[in-house]
Amino acid sequence: MKIYRSVVRNQAYPKSNFSIRERHNERLNESYGNGDILPERSVFNVHFKSCDGYEQTFNRMVDDGIISLRGLKSDAKVFDELIFDVNSAYFENNGGYDYAKKFFAEAYQLAIKEAGGEEYILSAVLHADERNKALSEQYGHDIFHYHLHVVYVPVVDKEIKWSKRCKDPNLVGTVKETIKQVSHSKKWPRFNDEQGRFINSYSLLQDHFYEHMKSAGYTDFERGERGSTAKHLSVLEYKTRKETERATTLAIKVKQKQETAIALDKKVEKSRERLNSLSDKISIKTKVTATIAEINAIGKPTLLGGVTVTADEMTKLKTLAKKCVTIEDKTAELKQKLKVTQSKLEETQKQLDEEIKKRPSFRENLSISKFIAAMRRAPKR
Repeated sequence: MKIYRSVVRNQAYPKSNFSIRERHNERLNESYGNGDILPERSVFNVHFKSCDGYEQTFNRMVDDGIISLRGLKSDAKVFDELIFDVNSAYFENNGGYDYAKKFFAEAYQLAIKEAGGEEYILSAVLHADERNKALSEQYGHDIFHYHLHVVYVPVVDKEIKWSKRCKDPNLVGTVKETIKQVSHSKKWPRFNDEQGRFINSYSLLQDHFYEHMKSAGYTDFERGERGSTAKHLSVLEYKTRKETERATTLAIKVKQKQETAIALDKKVEKSRERLNSLSDKISIKTKVTATIAEINAIGKPTLLGGVTVTADEMTKLKTLAKKCVTIEDKTAELKQKLKVTQSKLEETQKQLDEEIKKRPSFRENLSISKFIAAMRRAPKR
């Protein structure tokens, strides 16, 4: 039975990657490294949230004070991307596109919760335009890899306290304001698990995703690998790995088919040899039958009970009679040779028996049946 697994991954990016992620997610590129993306199907992609532009919207949020970059370096990671996924066959076997839209609409609700509010989400788009090559070939029709991309700003509450420079000494050390600070590391801090290993807290997303969808009624799949901290593969790496696995499987199947083909070729060759032998026998028999028929047709009965033959018929009869006499002589000669050979064989057998009696060890080291068989095949040698 096929096991379907839910997977959610989180990846952090610096500000310089806004354009790259936007062009991919919003299908703004003219071409893609992933050859399974079908641009003509991009109309089926579903936006649960969109914006005027990732970087423009982000800058406007900073300018409006919705988020703060206070204390961050210029190359700091300022936005994250969640990717929600389940095996393609799961959606194919549960209603396809319409089922996927409902499923990921519910997954988006979890994304809002994880992001801390929809106002921190820049884009959420369900991709329905990526063809699953392996499954399409297996099922015999196009099957698509449905998955959800959610780009958001990771923020945490940070308390800003009055410093010693405050004119009112009673306020020093108290909370001046609370800001939404952009911080991937604080949003997803590392911690020690039960085995003492350092784990990124977003590895718990596997549990959150599975539990959220299960409570919403989606129960026919299992959660992803528990405690996994492995970084997700790039599209190219993932495709390469899958194609390698597929190529290996195909290579095994090809080898099996080749072995089957070789075995069939041998059977066909044996059948061809038997057919040729049979054809030769049929041909000889046909010729004999035709010759006998021709002999039976020679001569015309006369009124007085005799038979008249033409000159050509007489010539044919003489030719056949000569061949018959020649064959009889040849047969008699071969029978005489066979008789002599059999006599020599019997004499050799007697000599061999006497030699065996004289030398017992010879009996132990010699296979009589094999020796006799060889002697029959090549008596002179």
